[in-house]
Amino acid sequence: MVLPGLESTAAEEIEQSLGGEVKRSNDGYVVFRLPEIDASILHLRTAEDVFLLAWGTDSLTFRAVDLESIRQWTAREADWRTLLQIHHAIRPKPKGKPSYRLVAQMTGEHGYRRIDARDAMAEGLAGKLPPSWRHAEENASVEVWLTINGATAVCGLRLSDQSMRHRTYKDEHLRASLRPTLAAAMVRVAGARFGHVVLDPMCGAGTILAEQLEVGKGQISVWGGDIDASALAAAGSNLRRLGRTHLARWDATRLPLPDAGVDRIVSNPPFGKQLSSPEEIGPLYRAMLPEYDRVLRPGGRAVLLVSDVERLHDAARHVRWKRTQELRVRVLGQPAALTVWQKPGMG
Repeated sequence: MVLPGLESTAAEEIEQSLGGEVKRSNDGYVVFRLPEIDASILHLRTAEDVFLLAWGTDSLTFRAVDLESIRQWTAREADWRTLLQIHHAIRPKPKGKPSYRLVAQMTGEHGYRRIDARDAMAEGLAGKLPPSWRHAEENASVEVWLTINGATAVCGLRLSDQSMRHRTYKDEHLRASLRPTLAAAMVRVAGARFGHVVLDPMCGAGTILAEQLEVGKGQISVWGGDIDASALAAAGSNLRRLGRTHLARWDATRLPLPDAGVDRIVSNPPFGKQLSSPEEIGPLYRAMLPEYDRVLRPGGRAVLLVSDVERLHDAARHVRWKRTQELRVRVLGQPAALTVWQKPGMG
C-alpha cells in the first residue's frame, strides 16, 4: 500500500532495491512478485504497508452479492497455510498465545457496510487460523486486511507494522509535519549521488533530511535550516541518531550559503494553511526560487512539494528551471504536487 500518486516511485524502488517484478499498480497499491521473500521487504521506504497477497479482484458488483464472493474467495482462493509460514519466517511468533485481527477498509458507495465485508472475510477464514488463537483489536501478532475501493478488492496478510510508515526516528512532531513515506519519495526522485550536497531550506522537523541520511549512508552531505527555532530544535532531536547534519536558523529567501554549492534541493514549502493567508504563497515562491537558483549548481535538481502548482510554475519561469516530473498527491487531505525541476547547465 502506498500514498496515492506515489505508485510509480514505489514500483521503481521495488524493482531496483528488491529485484521485484511489478505486476500491476493502481490507486494506492502496487502488486509485485519477488524471487525470494525475506525481511528486506520491510525496508521499503516509499511504502506505507506491505502485505502477502491472498486474493484480489476488479469485479465487485457494488451489490450485496459481493459478500458471498468475498466469503468464497477468502475460503478458496488463498493458500493460508503457506502465507502464514512466510509471515512467521519474517515476523517471528511472539511469546504467549498468538492473536489475530481482521481489518476492513472501504471507499465508494456499496450495497453493504464495511463491517459486513469484514464479517464475510471472517466467515471465509473459518478453520484457516489455528483454533487456539485469540481475537484482538490491537497489537495482534497476525493481521488480515481487506481493502475495497470501488470495484476492486484486495485481501492480504500484513507483514509490516506501524513503524514502516511512521519511522522510529520521529521523536518530535510538528503540526502538518511531512509524512515519512512522502519525504522518502522526494529523496528518491531527487537522486542524490556520492559526494553530493543536499539542502532543505525549510526543514521543519527534519523528515526530508532524515530520509536522506537513512539512504545516504554518510556519503552525502545534508544541510537544513528553518526560520522557526522550535522547528530546528525538533529537527535536531529527530536527526541526532541518524548521522551528521548541518543545521542553521535562517530565512530561506536570504540563505547564508555560497553560490552554486548545492547539488540537490529537496523541500516542502509552507502551504496556504501554514501562512497567514493563501495570497502569501505567490510572493513566497517568487522570493525563494531566485535564492534556491543561486545556491544550486548548474545542472542541479530541485524537488518541491507544493499546494499551488501554478504559482510555482510562474516563479520557476523567472529562473528558467525546467520541470521534468510532477506527481499529484494529497497532503493532510489537501491536493498537492511533488514537482521535480532541473537547473540548466552541466551537472
